[in-house]
Amino acid sequence: MIHLYRGIVFLASLFLLFCTQISADAVSDLQDKGRAAWNAQLAKSKTCTAANLKVRKEWGNVTVADRKAYIKAVLCLFNSPSKLPAGVADGAKNRYDDFVLTHIQQTLHIHGTGSFFSWHRYFTWAYEEALRNECGYNGTQPYWDWGRWAADPESSPIFDGSDTSMSGNGQKIEHAATSPSPAQNGGGCVQTGPFKNITVNLGPVSPLADPAPPKNPLSSGLGYNPRCLRRDLGPYLTTRYTTTAQIAAEITNSKTIGTFQDIVQGKNGTHGSAHFTIGSDPGGDFFTSPGDPAFFLLHAMVDRVWYIWQGQCLEDRTQVIAGQTNMFGGGVISKLTDTINITEVAKEVYPMSDLMSTVGGPFCYVYE
Repeated sequence: MIHLYRGIVFLASLFLLFCTQISADAVSDLQDKGRAAWNAQLAKSKTCTAANLKVRKEWGNVTVADRKAYIKAVLCLFNSPSKLPAGVADGAKNRYDDFVLTHIQQTLHIHGTGSFFSWHRYFTWAYEEALRNECGYNGTQPYWDWGRWAADPESSPIFDGSDTSMSGNGQKIEHAATSPSPAQNGGGCVQTGPFKNITVNLGPVSPLADPAPPKNPLSSGLGYNPRCLRRDLGPYLTTRYTTTAQIAAEITNSKTIGTFQDIVQGKNGTHGSAHFTIGSDPGGDFFTSPGDPAFFLLHAMVDRVWYIWQGQCLEDRTQVIAGQTNMFGGGVISKLTDTINITEVAKEVYPMSDLMSTVGGPFCYVYE
């Protein structure tokens, strides 16, 4: 009987291992499936060539040397002066804050709207360009594959607190649940890794954190409000809403851009679940979430998921948008001729139509 039991356990273990391996590759398989279409579009591009094509990789696949170079460049932005004109925002003390301010000011027009994907594609690329052109970084913007580390995001190389991570969890403190999830494993100030000593200057605007962060002196959130970086990492949301199987389902079950963006951005969608996995302050604030430098790995993954969705039928999915110009369905119907303006961090103003392909317009990159 004991031998039979052990045999059943062994077979079950093999079954789980096999299924895990299949699931772990599902999104990458979709990515690989679409690569030929992207290569064909690259061959026709007027602005991007195979010679200058850049490849974005998952943080776990980035070499230690390149992780350190990326971290050094991000810290450079924190240590460089703001480029905003005097009087625009008293709270913006460094170049990194310029990106946070841009997101704060435009939040209500770039979420739940037709511009959600293209705006964040351009914003993340502009950040990557600042790292490269202002801080000497030679690599590309890494992404955080939520599914790969869904079981335990804290132990991932992104959040393990090592000197090659994006810093660890916040200090574990007693705190209450927020509406997205129960209290997780942190809640306090980040005390490990390269970003443990950064100062969050802007916000909050709409915080979902316990204890609540100190109020900003300005209702806009643009006043000077220095405080520590806090996180409340844990697996509650990732194991429920951002597994590899769920990401793959978002891609394969969405036949139109409207359906796709509604699922990604909707309640329990991967986008919000990833944000609230970081949580606390500023990560749990819809407006000021870029104040946590892990934001850009998260949004590179959002962009990757869109890139993969596009690649499944690229000719029909490049120049398509849906939705309106204001959050919650307000404003007018979004058009591809609508412009994306983030001049606080990037000079050029583009129509959305120029931002729909990663190998067109200002862009020249793919994902691996």
